[in-house]
Amino acid sequence: MGWNSWYNFACNINESIIREQADAMASNGMIEAGYQYINIDDCWQGKRDAKGNIQSDPKTFPSGIKDLADYVHSKGLKLGLYTDAGVATCRGRPGSEGHVERDAQTYAQWGVDYLKEDWCYASGLNPKAAYREMGAALINTGRPIVFSLCDVGIESPWIWGAAAGANLWRTTGDSSNQFSRILAILQRQIKLAPYAEPTHWNDPDILQVGRGMSQSEDRAQFSLWAILAAPLLAGNDLTQMSQETLQILTAPEVIAVDQDPAGIQGTKVQETGQLQVWSRPLQEKNTRAVVILNRGPRYGVIAVNWQDLGLAPGVAAVRDLWEQKDLGTYDNSIDAGVESHSAMMIKVVEN
Repeated sequence: MGWNSWYNFACNINESIIREQADAMASNGMIEAGYQYINIDDCWQGKRDAKGNIQSDPKTFPSGIKDLADYVHSKGLKLGLYTDAGVATCRGRPGSEGHVERDAQTYAQWGVDYLKEDWCYASGLNPKAAYREMGAALINTGRPIVFSLCDVGIESPWIWGAAAGANLWRTTGDSSNQFSRILAILQRQIKLAPYAEPTHWNDPDILQVGRGMSQSEDRAQFSLWAILAAPLLAGNDLTQMSQETLQILTAPEVIAVDQDPAGIQGTKVQETGQLQVWSRPLQEKNTRAVVILNRGPRYGVIAVNWQDLGLAPGVAAVRDLWEQKDLGTYDNSIDAGVESHSAMMIKVVEN
């Protein structure tokens, strides 16, 4: 759980912006909700020095990354950085090819806690070998550094990512603040549940909550990412968000599903027209988290059957996780009505 700079700031970042985002996360309730990481994406890099050591851009990060990491740590948070497996990053800054061990040691010395490695300008490289090299180099530093593998799903990293030392791997190309793109990414996750487990996660990319979709679409994405056991990396400007956006990002019972200790990724269990039902077993015995998604342009109703969720037929208690209230007990199923481009999220407990 954390924040990433890319979708809101792209290359227009500097150390002041990163400090401001850390200040916001530390003071607005997000840290109490479980958010930890302040992740700088592409464009923080300057040139390499005469010895080949990577440097921060002297114009935008003049104090250096170690100073910034110390500041973020002082807020009770952790700092993430970005690199690329190729000779250059996607925006043309120095990549890690030929400097993997040196870069990993540098990041560790700076106090970095998270590293995202992209896949641009990597012609001739083998993804499995390249990411394995960085994964091993990070481990060799002796510092715990979360490793985020980002070949955008080209070489099916869910199959080999864990063996390469990655803690999460992107499953698709980039997201956007168009709900149609969120739905397209969702479809790519349907067959990936077997590859997710505690400390190794499928990553459907950064959240678009608070970046221009409707409030109901924002809640739908947050619900779906929670049912998928996905990383929750906010992509909005934390210093400028509305109270409604903050409430979505800190919804306690939805976050509890995402962070459920069993670490089981949810799956699609029903589909009728534009309505889908996604279910996720939770650590609590005979309990399922459920998202009912309406992808279509009109209000719809679907019967959510206990047997489709993997529960026994009979009476079960239902709780609305967004409203944080019990809806009562239902026999065998519940009829769920959902507005267009919205999602309902419930917990079903077999009696």
